[in-house]
Amino acid sequence: MMNLRRTVLATALAVTFIAPVAFADHAVAASAADLDRDSSQALQTLYRTNPTAEVLSHHARAVLIFPNIVKAGLVFGAAYGEGEMRQGAKIDGYYNSFTGSWGLQAGAQSYSYVVFLMSRSAVRYIHHSEGLEIGVGPTVVIVDQGAAKNLSSSTLKDDAYAFIFGQQGLMAGVSIEGTKISRIHR
Repeated sequence: MMNLRRTVLATALAVTFIAPVAFADHAVAASAADLDRDSSQALQTLYRTNPTAEVLSHHARAVLIFPNIVKAGLVFGAAYGEGEMRQGAKIDGYYNSFTGSWGLQAGAQSYSYVVFLMSRSAVRYIHHSEGLEIGVGPTVVIVDQGAAKNLSSSTLKDDAYAFIFGQQGLMAGVSIEGTKISRIHR
């Protein structure tokens, strides 16, 4: 029993401390051109699979696109990925997304996500804060298929809408998570 506890603890510590470093090494290799291409592809995939997202994009002040987030965990977990913010056709900057989690969880997965920033204050918050923390600052609504069907220009009342898509792998469990989105200074 003691060996099992040590193994679980060692694995959890490895995931907690080594995974972010491994993710960072992979992400540093991504060039601006790679992020631009991958972000465009991710956005087109989202629009194909969820037409409401494309309609929403016409009302957004800016769009944060994270084409590939990698998540791994065993009790403690971490997720990391890089993306960009677009205002219209212009790339406003490059950002990273880091999530730390704790709870009953095990596995690994990758996914994409896009956040539509609907208000000037949400865009300003991204520009002038130390990073957007989901749950702090602007109100972020996670949009699932059911909610997407009810969105229209008259129901858009929140600061930001996030779509998560393209999940691959298996991550099971219940966890407490915090996500921080920060500007990458290149």
